[in-house]
Amino acid sequence: MKELPNFKTYLFPMLLLCLMSSCKKEFSGDNYVAYFGGEVANPSNPYILFCKDNVVIDTILLKKDNTFFKKFDSLAPGLYTFKNEPEYQYVYFDKNDSIKVHIDSKDFDESIIFCGRGDQKNNFLMDMYLINEKDKDKMFEVFDYETNKYNKYIDKTNKDNEDFYKSKKEEIKWNDEFDVYASGVVKFPYYTKKEIYPIIHKMRTGKDVSKELPKDYYQFRKQIDYSNEALTEFSPFVMYLNHMLNNVGSINYHNHYTELDMALRTNINKLNIADTLIKNEKVKNIVLNNIALKYLLEDQNMVNNKEFLETYHKYSTDKSQKNEILKIGNAIQLLTVGKVLPEVNLIDIDGKIIASTDLIKKNTVFFFWSEKLNSHLLATHKKVLEFKKKYTNYNFVAINLDDNQEEWKLALKKYNFGSITELRCSNFEDIRAKWAITKVHRTIIVNADGTIKNGFTNIFDVHFEDELK
Repeated sequence: MKELPNFKTYLFPMLLLCLMSSCKKEFSGDNYVAYFGGEVANPSNPYILFCKDNVVIDTILLKKDNTFFKKFDSLAPGLYTFKNEPEYQYVYFDKNDSIKVHIDSKDFDESIIFCGRGDQKNNFLMDMYLINEKDKDKMFEVFDYETNKYNKYIDKTNKDNEDFYKSKKEEIKWNDEFDVYASGVVKFPYYTKKEIYPIIHKMRTGKDVSKELPKDYYQFRKQIDYSNEALTEFSPFVMYLNHMLNNVGSINYHNHYTELDMALRTNINKLNIADTLIKNEKVKNIVLNNIALKYLLEDQNMVNNKEFLETYHKYSTDKSQKNEILKIGNAIQLLTVGKVLPEVNLIDIDGKIIASTDLIKKNTVFFFWSEKLNSHLLATHKKVLEFKKKYTNYNFVAINLDDNQEEWKLALKKYNFGSITELRCSNFEDIRAKWAITKVHRTIIVNADGTIKNGFTNIFDVHFEDELK
């Protein structure tokens, strides 16, 4: 039996909460009433977000004593998340469950304990989550092990976890719907260790062990139902799937490609594999979107983005207005060389709205920064100050992507960037939709007439200065 976290500190208040809601209720067959409540010590926000599949379905305000309570007149059984941002955790509801939870935002995961009707299942998920997190801390040195020793180690820890899972399943007697997650929180971290071992071992030791792996090393892949809709937002599965696609989609003959082209080929491989592997349309679209969004956040090459999106559109059937990939793809098309840069609104230090088109009086460079990336903001401004002296025919405009005007003004005062034109993004969704801004490592160069010279470049690119000549 595993040593589990000590919750004595929280036991007494939780017992009170449970006693307050321990009365039995009779429910009819078509009654899906459920209850969710608890207490948040040291809350980081005055509310709890209750979500399903990353969509907020209720905002539950904390009372003055930091407790909360919500009656759901009809709550479908399944896996939900609750958030006291920025932290979140899972909670599983069976029909008519009444669940209380204690949270301390200063020690979020380690503090969580459930009570009430449905508590045992959720405490098992938390126990396994903490066991997996503790195990991660031990893995750094383990990745250096030779193959047989590594396999013995992870097989042993997996057997311990499986024994714990089986004992709890027998004790609690949960249903098949919950078992998807109960078994998943055991097996997917194990499968992830199998996937990442050859990659991390090579990174750490320089030795490629891929040819030394047993013939049945990846046999477990055949046991996974990749089309199970219940798993699409379950982080142990999502993490495993990401590592598996990285592993299977990797390009081994990398000397034939530049770094950017290798990233393109690898991610197109991942799209091809996902299309072949996943038969459920909804699940496939979610996985394709995840691959595409991650790739487009990294790559800012116009030609590569176009080729990648052509493959994405070949496989994806997600044409919804909420599809972020469609929005980014549309924005990329607007940024073709020779087209006029779409207008966005920016904010100056006095809070006045400035149209981007009013800034283009001569050749102009737009670059981006965030105070959250301190080293980047200092390096970019230093580089731009050098360029300003050398290329006087250009106007350089810095755009801050953070959402707080006062903090931005304090940053400008703190760093004193001199003669660079400093503005702030007034609406990130608008600038992302029109300029395809997905990260700060991005620069746009426009001609004096407002047409695009290069919509996807980077101040630190070795060829960037050639663009200014």
